[in-house]
Amino acid sequence: MPRLSLATLDQLGPEIARPAYDPRAVTVGIVHLGVGAFHRAHQAVYLDDILGHDPQWAIAGASLRRSDMRDALAPQDNLFTVAVRSGEGTQLRVVGSLRSIDVVPENPAAILARMIDPAVRIVSLTVTEKGYCHDPATGDLNAAHPDIVADLASPRAPVSAPGLIAEALRLRREAGIVPFTVMPCDNLPSNGPTVHRIVAQYAALLDPALGRYVETDVAFAGTMVDRIVPATSDDDIAEISDALGVVDAWPVVTEPFTQWVIEDRFPTGRPDFASVGAEMVADVEPFEKMKLRMLNGSHSTLAYLGFLAGYETVSAAMANADIEKLCRDLMTDEVIPTLDLPEADLPAYRDALIARFHNPALKHRTWQIAMDGSQKLPQRLLGTVRDRLAAGESIDRLALGVAAWMRYVTGTDEKGAAIDVRDPLGPRLKALGDAAGRDAGALVEAYLGAEEVFGRDLRDDKRFADAVKRGLSMLLDQGARATVAAYAAGEFQ
Repeated sequence: MPRLSLATLDQLGPEIARPAYDPRAVTVGIVHLGVGAFHRAHQAVYLDDILGHDPQWAIAGASLRRSDMRDALAPQDNLFTVAVRSGEGTQLRVVGSLRSIDVVPENPAAILARMIDPAVRIVSLTVTEKGYCHDPATGDLNAAHPDIVADLASPRAPVSAPGLIAEALRLRREAGIVPFTVMPCDNLPSNGPTVHRIVAQYAALLDPALGRYVETDVAFAGTMVDRIVPATSDDDIAEISDALGVVDAWPVVTEPFTQWVIEDRFPTGRPDFASVGAEMVADVEPFEKMKLRMLNGSHSTLAYLGFLAGYETVSAAMANADIEKLCRDLMTDEVIPTLDLPEADLPAYRDALIARFHNPALKHRTWQIAMDGSQKLPQRLLGTVRDRLAAGESIDRLALGVAAWMRYVTGTDEKGAAIDVRDPLGPRLKALGDAAGRDAGALVEAYLGAEEVFGRDLRDDKRFADAVKRGLSMLLDQGARATVAAYAAGEFQ
């Protein structure tokens, strides 16, 4: 079959949506760091809708690590397919908003040149929690992070997201070009202020004047993003290519639901995001907290427990009535009471999440969600834990989620097989687990010593440690399925 490209767009069937504009005629107004599946199924789709009536907001992408995305999409003129799957079937759409991908390690100057173009007024990011090179427990820059150490040594050829942003802002300031707005789209609490602080701290290490400039003159627009996007499989590629009648080397698969809440902080201009369904707000933090704690917190909990119980996908895990009840009760009894969002119907949001987790068409792997847990737990579970402890309320289900993570990162499943743990702290966590053995108390004490995850407050909180130890003891002694059944029945002791 021929390859998907501008030359083959006309070969697609009428049922396949395609850009309502000529991708060759648009101009780049946004640079996006971290071109992955989520960005292509979320922000790139919104921009694809916008380009039909405002052609100045195309995206120039950057990969901070690998060349595989660039290599897959360049022969396709950077076109790709979004497959929206539900129980009713699959809808295909070709997206053209991504016009280029630069690979930062190969040529940092190329993406910096795009970032200092005066036409670029927004730099957005989906680099995952670990891509910000920060301490998840404090939200501050981790100056000892290898990428930050490298960038401080060679600041004109940066490889990290904070380094790239700071260098581009320095170059724009030097050239008299107004700064772009930075728009993080990752699951960080208060992601706008957090990333503002990280970049300003990095810049100040290079030059105190640059740090002050970032602090006072650069806008950071916080966001809340929501769409479930599993990793694309070989079967997905084959199925989508067959339906297209042309080969798409790297499509993305997603669900029908999508949401984007954006703080309206764009002093040099922005697309009309609201015209394509995004919500523009003055303060995104309550929406962020709702999503991080309800969706992401329960997602991580069911991913670790589901994986340990032998379920490959989220929908398979949710077919276990005990896991579904645990997730529902977690949100109802321990998460919703910590949220203050009067304009939102939180029980309805919970019910919608449960329905989305059940979507059998997505095949979202529990192992994929389980990645990088040391970076995810602080915002997904531990903030809720802190609020519940401060209120003197129970944390049993939250603590079980943490215990399941601890059980997972020991690196051995319930059948004695090795778990492929992907985590920045993976080797250290494995060593701690090996030293502690299968003693729940020793494991909890060892893992709580990772202060970059738990801070000192949770490390030293006996209520938290005891609740996690109870969950971990049951997981080690009885296995995940029996433990979940007990917790779903309210048997926490």
